[in-house]
Amino acid sequence: MSAGPAVDPRGPRFAAVVTAVVLAVVLVTGWWPLLAAQTVVFAIGAFVGLRPAPYSVLYRVLVAPRLAPATEREDAAPLRFAQTVGFVFALVGTVGYVSGATVLGVVATAFALLAAFLNAAFNFCLGCEMYLLIRRVVPSAGEAPQS
Repeated sequence: MSAGPAVDPRGPRFAAVVTAVVLAVVLVTGWWPLLAAQTVVFAIGAFVGLRPAPYSVLYRVLVAPRLAPATEREDAAPLRFAQTVGFVFALVGTVGYVSGATVLGVVATAFALLAAFLNAAFNFCLGCEMYLLIRRVVPSAGEAPQS
């Protein structure tokens, strides 16, 4: 199964900026329904695809038409893996807040915020780098290990 077509790398960075703002608001206010909404955004990007993800749609409709065409493309697989990692942290955070384990909610949300901030501010996708490292360390199914 394909992770989807290659994407304009400016889109995921835009999504990281929006995500960082959303997660910062959650940490400041403790308003877990906003974190739950962000969890759904991550889930769409991870399990449905990047194209229908809400921040991707915002980028394509509002931002991309005002920019020069993309001169490069990025593989979608690392980005979808990063969305999966974000989903896990946001889900744990949401469960923490809802169940009264506020410290768990805050810590999980802070980890997700850190990853989003690294991408937004420094164009460093932590989840993408994890994906590439895992691909190097763990041979793919059906492939013989390299000697």
